[in-house]
Amino acid sequence: MVSPELLTSIQRLTRADKLYIMQVSISELAQQETDLIKPDRSYPILSPYDAFEAANTMLKVLQDSKSQDHE
Repeated sequence: MVSPELLTSIQRLTRADKLYIMQVSISELAQQETDLIKPDRSYPILSPYDAFEAANTMLKVLQDSKSQDHE
């Protein structure tokens, strides 16, 4: 949780200082994201190709939706 004192301090900063804080924060967040993917490991990639059961389910929902609209 962010302390009210910190928020008050940030509000008093100049625009340039606020942008600098944003830049540092975004850089840290981006670094944390890259730490999620480890080298020399494989990760599954989900794809809609050959997902016939999912396509049939979506088609059924669409048809049900259209039939309810016409009632």
